[in-house]
Amino acid sequence: MILIQNALVLTPSGEGKPLDVIVDKDQIKDVLPRGSVKGEGMERVDAAGRALMPGLVNGHNHAQTHLAKGRFDRYNLETYLNAQPGVSGRRTLEDKHLSALIGAAEMVRKGCTAGYDMFAEFPLPSVEGVEAVARAYTEAGMRAAIAPMMADRSFYEAIPGLAEALPEPLRSQALQARYAPFEESIAAVRKILKGWKGDAVRPALGPTIPHHCSDEFLVACRDLAKEFGVGMQMHVAESKMQAAVGKKLYGATLVSHLGKLKLLNEKFCVAHGVWLEEDDRRRLADAGCSVSHNPGSNLKLGSGIADMRAMLDRGLNVAIGTDGSASSDNLNAFEAMRLASYVSRVKGHAPERWVSAREALHAATEGGAKALGFDQLGRIEKGWKADLVLLDLSALHYIPLNDLASQMVFGEDGTGVESVMIGGRWVMRDRRLLTVDVEALKRKAEEAVARLSAANAEAKALGEKLHPYVGHYCAGLT
Repeated sequence: MILIQNALVLTPSGEGKPLDVIVDKDQIKDVLPRGSVKGEGMERVDAAGRALMPGLVNGHNHAQTHLAKGRFDRYNLETYLNAQPGVSGRRTLEDKHLSALIGAAEMVRKGCTAGYDMFAEFPLPSVEGVEAVARAYTEAGMRAAIAPMMADRSFYEAIPGLAEALPEPLRSQALQARYAPFEESIAAVRKILKGWKGDAVRPALGPTIPHHCSDEFLVACRDLAKEFGVGMQMHVAESKMQAAVGKKLYGATLVSHLGKLKLLNEKFCVAHGVWLEEDDRRRLADAGCSVSHNPGSNLKLGSGIADMRAMLDRGLNVAIGTDGSASSDNLNAFEAMRLASYVSRVKGHAPERWVSAREALHAATEGGAKALGFDQLGRIEKGWKADLVLLDLSALHYIPLNDLASQMVFGEDGTGVESVMIGGRWVMRDRRLLTVDVEALKRKAEEAVARLSAANAEAKALGEKLHPYVGHYCAGLT
């Protein structure tokens, strides 16, 4: 057992209190008044001058993107998706593992202990690829829900009229890339689910965007998720164009269509939800769904600002995510939490209805854990999982310390994170990662980027030629 003494502990109410915490294996055995436990036979950790908080949970992320950070500026979602083959193609299994490990290491370093990962492979998920990503999270010591991202329509097939708007020979070149028939993807994911071992890193399903998937595919995903009791995450109403395409294709909103297909339930998580209508939020809340709010990525891609207050008003469970490194440039859940609160203040709500520091903190801990499907995670309380973060209160953003929760949300940028425990095991101590060799990671990443840049040069050039046509046509749909 481990006794963490003398810390200022963030309680479920959001207050900082002088308490001692006993950790037994992977759980919090007890939370007691400071100095009330002798700690005989326990490992003692003197956390004087430190705050103890639950680990943050990243509600939405993409392992395949972490080798492509810094590549995109002034791209919206549609031109970003058009460019993806030029930066994410031709990956070896080692590349997939490396990209995931880079992301996991950054999240741990910044106080994140669990994440929802929509990992993509083309043309369909593979047992080996998903295993490579799962292995990266396990090595880093993180918890994760890994949802293989799938589709049976390419980007150019999914948007009505887009392919026809492309000139030849660009149209033919764009349409050469096709996802596997949905039956093959379902069979591949079934194999992944049947062979899954472990609970800290667990599987989910990720049919990427409703209109990128045929209804037959979505129904098959629904049935597979029910058969294996796993969660599902989808990008829904992320951009204004997605919302417009939904009405054009289905004569209804994307959420309404998913409801008709009976996909909505307590294990379903919407990623983004920027363009949800009030009836969409009602449907999601009534079904017990979650929404992962990704304010940083939404801002960078110009997708808009999701209305977290309206979600909370409807009783929706809200998580907070960073999205992948290529569309948000970092995996800093503290920044995402802060932005979630800040952007609520420009949605026209009265100040008393802005998302508070404590609401953002709840979404980034317990809300995220619920979206991932993890029980008793995200709170420092007896019987809950021992996923804990020590913050250095000598960091200047805590001087003076007036309100712990507010300063965590509005001031912490990850630099105050000193130590991280996941499942009762230290994975970072005194600012040093114990599970990942960062120097080796850096060397491997540099080699991989050079090799993949050459291998994807042709795809990148095609994406650049398609870029103005895609941008112009998609803008016209909204």
